[in-house]
Amino acid sequence: MEAERAWSYAMQLKQEANTEPRKRFHLLARLRKAAKHGEQLEKLCESPRVDAKTKLEAQAYTAYLNGMVQFELQEWKSAMEAFNKCKTIYEKLASAFTEEQAVLYHQRVEEISPNIRYCAYNIGDQNAINDLMQMRLSAGGGGGMMAEKLEALITQTRAKQAAVMSEVEWRGRTVPVKIDKARIFLLGLADNEAAIIQADNEETKERLYESLLAECRDTIQAVREELRTDVKQRERAAEGADSGKVSNLQYLHSYLTYIKLWTVVRRNESMAHALQAKLKEPQTDENKRGPRPQDLIRLYDIILQVQRSHILNAFLYILGFEVVVLSLAELSSLQGLEEDHTFQKEVALKTLVYKAYRCFYIAQSYVLVKKWSEALVLYERVLKYTREVQSKAKSLNNSLKDLPDVQELIAEVNAEKYSLQAAAILDTEDVAEVPQQQQIKDTTPLSDRLDNFRIDPSLLSKQPNLVQFPPDFQPIPCKPLFFDLALNHVAFPPLDDKVEQKGKGGITGYFRGFFGFGS
Repeated sequence: MEAERAWSYAMQLKQEANTEPRKRFHLLARLRKAAKHGEQLEKLCESPRVDAKTKLEAQAYTAYLNGMVQFELQEWKSAMEAFNKCKTIYEKLASAFTEEQAVLYHQRVEEISPNIRYCAYNIGDQNAINDLMQMRLSAGGGGGMMAEKLEALITQTRAKQAAVMSEVEWRGRTVPVKIDKARIFLLGLADNEAAIIQADNEETKERLYESLLAECRDTIQAVREELRTDVKQRERAAEGADSGKVSNLQYLHSYLTYIKLWTVVRRNESMAHALQAKLKEPQTDENKRGPRPQDLIRLYDIILQVQRSHILNAFLYILGFEVVVLSLAELSSLQGLEEDHTFQKEVALKTLVYKAYRCFYIAQSYVLVKKWSEALVLYERVLKYTREVQSKAKSLNNSLKDLPDVQELIAEVNAEKYSLQAAAILDTEDVAEVPQQQQIKDTTPLSDRLDNFRIDPSLLSKQPNLVQFPPDFQPIPCKPLFFDLALNHVAFPPLDDKVEQKGKGGITGYFRGFFGFGS
């Protein structure tokens, strides 16, 4: 516990040392303390009461902690020896136990391997850099401390290679590359694309695409800043505006922008392929929401709406798919490519391909709600787009190699058309067989229509309409209210003779009444 506590504190200090370099000294102290506790643990495990497995695990644990200390001190040879010792012990333990127990040991071996290759590269093994790059691109490399050092190593290696790179060729024009960040990015572009192709799962592909896009954005920002500071370039651009030829730096900016836009398109296309595969899989859990054609429609919307604001995206989405053609104008409007007719035709061809796929999934969404005529019209529109693509692709060589397979889409549309026609006929026959009175939608609960037979699929659902709840109000007699209306019309007899006349008789009458006389 003491060793783990010291090691975890060192990892926390490692993160904080990025902004506070002085914490690196505290980091080394905590790592040394963790290694010291590991050595004490190894000595305790030398007791005869400890089994062989625990002794070996303690030795591997101590070797790993010592290797981390030497690794941080950049003592590459000592660190490599400690890591190799740890790796050997874990491999022996994995071979000695069952497959379930060996999984943990193999996992530890995989975590240590990047550290060993990194040490080997720093010792002088140049072949180790290829393994490290492959591990970083395909699986992210080691975690924490190792990941940061691996990123720095790859950047340093590309910087050395970039020193000999002076120019790049794109669409028949060669431009010099003088910005170091652009050189490093262009050198690693091929490796990144190869790693994306070789990725095992969609999650890894998504992570690699995001990493590539982030690096591309940083490179474009560096070129843009160089453009702002280059006053002479602005003057040359103003002078050469009539000729239509842009400067080399502006052309390089257009090339990097094209890479970014096309990478976004390929990333969204990869997500669309993953959704297509899930869409074809049977749904086992009815309560769980699965993918729908609407999800794919939105993805192809994004492909056609590259680099647009959110407000404009929403506006174009409301207007319909015929308007989103304008969104791919980002590619065709790149500076230096306005007069490149071949490039403009390629962009138009790509737009048609993605419009065809988007239209196909709109038709699929109409099929789900049994709107057969609308779906059939949209399928015909898909075939129209594909015919245009095939006719235009004949004049462009290798123009469809990076695009989805149009021929496969045509075959799928033809199959869907036949299925749609059959489903429409069957749906019409089913409606004709059901009596008209049974087709009327009635919300009367079952308890109120027990004498009338009617096919009601809702009775088998989770919310059957059995009784009226809450029940309707029933009229009941209320408590009567009595009003004496005749009282206002009754004439009472005069009572003047009964009322005593006050104020008559004076004092004599008072005494007479007091003593009882005259009563």
